[in-house]
Amino acid sequence: MNASRLACGAFIALVAAATGAADPPGQVHGSADAYAAPGVALAWGVLRGADERATVVVVRIVADPDVYPVVAATASNPFSQREQVLLPQTTSRGSVEVRVPRAQFADFPRTDLSFYASVSAPQPATPQLVVYYLGVPDTTPEFASEANLAAYLADRIARLRATGSKP
Repeated sequence: MNASRLACGAFIALVAAATGAADPPGQVHGSADAYAAPGVALAWGVLRGADERATVVVVRIVADPDVYPVVAATASNPFSQREQVLLPQTTSRGSVEVRVPRAQFADFPRTDLSFYASVSAPQPATPQLVVYYLGVPDTTPEFASEANLAAYLADRIARLRATGSKP
């Protein structure tokens, strides 16, 4: 009886160790039109066009290059498993914007914003942080002009920084 308990305990420990080694990167479900964590801040906005096909969703990403030197964005459809690169792995200097036609969210509802802790050749393999969204956040404001959108995104990122999350 003790031998079987010992064997069972050893098996559970091995499974736990193997599972821990294969943990996915830190994944956070973004739910609002803005997100901040140490080293990163992002804000969403919508630029209305003349019609739905001309309406664009914009995500401004600001990452501290000492924390996350590389950022990337992908869109996917969890049902069909199709993926589309929105932003290839890019050096994070200042801010980066991802622009996507709003109509595209019908085919690719999930957006993954990936943050890499190091630059390795040819590409970083595993992101340190993934902030994912399922659709455009309900709280995302819409703007009629590029200038108003740009002002809002700059202000929203500045407010995120002021609350203590310094990207």
